[in-house]
Amino acid sequence: ALYQAKDAGRNLVRFFNPSMQAAIDSRMAMEAALRRALDKGEFRLYYQPQVDQDGKLIGAEALLRWLPANRDLVLPAEFIPLAEETGLIIPIGQWVLDTACAQLKAWERDPRTQSLQMSVNVSARQFHQHDFVESVQQSLVSSGIDPARLKLELTESVVLDNVDGVVSRMQQLNALGLSFCLDDFGT
Repeated sequence: ALYQAKDAGRNLVRFFNPSMQAAIDSRMAMEAALRRALDKGEFRLYYQPQVDQDGKLIGAEALLRWLPANRDLVLPAEFIPLAEETGLIIPIGQWVLDTACAQLKAWERDPRTQSLQMSVNVSARQFHQHDFVESVQQSLVSSGIDPARLKLELTESVVLDNVDGVVSRMQQLNALGLSFCLDDFGT
């Protein structure tokens, strides 16, 4: 009840009820399950094809899915907000980036896929980490991919928050050979 009152603003009263406890218990269970998911390799990347105006395959967008061992697929809308709030989005985002780079490297061996680009969503929290550029560079080096084949998808909110800092960081990443696209533009 205290946290509900604080979240709602000053000079408010909130009463405890069992549904509040159930929500807290559910959130804590989901957070613990997310931590285990990272350790147990329960995340998967799916690749949504991207085509040009003529219908020719030009790349893919990496889509994160969580496949827990003890239940059905958990959709991103169910776990990404909690991952953002708890900071788990940082290691999850790094796993996504590393896995996407490894897939790009694997695609290099097949003439049908060697020129494809991949788009990877980057969370605001991940992008604003002080060592984000270095962690991206490490992923590029360790995978050995051509950075021109990797696109980072940024949301409008990332770009509009601290514009000067974002532009500077984008220039650093662009100097590594990466490109960008805007995700959920206009939302």
